[in-house]
Amino acid sequence: MSKTPSPRKGVSTSIEKALDPFASALKRVTPARATPATPAKTGKPGLAVSPLAVPFPAIPPIAGVEIATARAGFYKHDRHDLTVFRFAEGTSCAGVFTRHQVGSAPVDWCRRHLESDNGGQDVRALVINAGCANAFTGKAGADAARRTASAAAKRFDCRQRDVMLASTGVIGVVLDDRKIAARMADIEAGLTADGWAAAGQAIMTTDTFPKGAFAEAKIEGVTVRIAGIAKGSGMIAPDMATMLAFIVTDADIHPNVLRALLNLHVRTTFNSVTVDGDTSTNDTCLLFATGASGAPRIGRVGDRRLADFSKALDAVMLDLAHQLVRDGEGATKFVKVTVENARSPGSARKLARSIADSPLVKTAIAGQDANWGRVVMAVGKTDEPVDRDRLSIRFGPHWAARDGAPASDYDEAKMSAYMKKPELEITVDVGSGRAAATVWTCDLTKGYIEINGDYRS
Repeated sequence: MSKTPSPRKGVSTSIEKALDPFASALKRVTPARATPATPAKTGKPGLAVSPLAVPFPAIPPIAGVEIATARAGFYKHDRHDLTVFRFAEGTSCAGVFTRHQVGSAPVDWCRRHLESDNGGQDVRALVINAGCANAFTGKAGADAARRTASAAAKRFDCRQRDVMLASTGVIGVVLDDRKIAARMADIEAGLTADGWAAAGQAIMTTDTFPKGAFAEAKIEGVTVRIAGIAKGSGMIAPDMATMLAFIVTDADIHPNVLRALLNLHVRTTFNSVTVDGDTSTNDTCLLFATGASGAPRIGRVGDRRLADFSKALDAVMLDLAHQLVRDGEGATKFVKVTVENARSPGSARKLARSIADSPLVKTAIAGQDANWGRVVMAVGKTDEPVDRDRLSIRFGPHWAARDGAPASDYDEAKMSAYMKKPELEITVDVGSGRAAATVWTCDLTKGYIEINGDYRS
């Protein structure tokens, strides 16, 4: 099984402990959003935009990065399906990737070069295609990935290893890299600092709206910007879904520090959402730092000057993760599941994921039914420590069960009214400790079956 990259030589193995002061101070921030000038498009014709969709935010230029999109032809219908980022010289990069045992060729490519000596210290380009995952394609897929990197490297006058790759789409089809090479001249001519919205659109597959987030932070009084886009709608249960996320900052941060920040925040953002419990072969989250803001360089994990930046990065990652759930295939409900008073943080996370992944819980939510018996089922099947006589369940402000029994003040009318809301909260007290965890999910509707039943058609 593939693993998340480990720290390089000379880097403390207790990275997360060094960043704990920042983690404990995190505040969830929702970036300001702009109303789209034109009606939203979906990644696949015929899909209705999710009722939980949010507008793409206003993202100003990020110094040191330009973006372009084009139609390479991986889809039959007329849409852009190729995205390229060009970065300033000296851009740092770090990534976390799927731990799926059948990783894709682009995942293997990025992991290998970011883990190598001095990897991630001068990344110059990122090439993303939608419509073909290039996963489960053997040597032919690996060769196609290498040729894609070579085409970009020649165009941007850099080494192949300094080009990152990402693909999304159908598994088991070798990437036709000739389609990408044929559009590189158009891509170079179209590079712009204002390409975030177009990029968010071009990386979509069954997504029904483009996903973006933006925040600012201070490093020694200098303002730095952080922007990101993501895609994902189904096959979402990241373990680092078909999830891709790309985040760029103009801060000047060493790759080892970027990796530490990414590993810290991915746990409570991308790894704390689930649509259907399925982990993709292509899950990738890449974080780039161009160093073009003029802020001082950060080269040490635990540097206190990172506190504000760490908080803003977490906000961007959480916002993108929430949007994945809001665009869950066929979703009509956005659901926050919190487990309290568990034996350990790991136990709390496992319990929350069991509830959030349960088809029975999710279909009950789709039917606007506060069936707390299904929540009890999802909790009990995990083998995690649970005190049955203290188990309590709440939907929003309304108690369904208290101390191992139906709540004496249960009000069916109030509960039914609450379950009609598009955004819901389920809180479960398992009474076995003091740890807590939160996972975000969506309901499971007939729409999920319809979308996946004709995915390849």
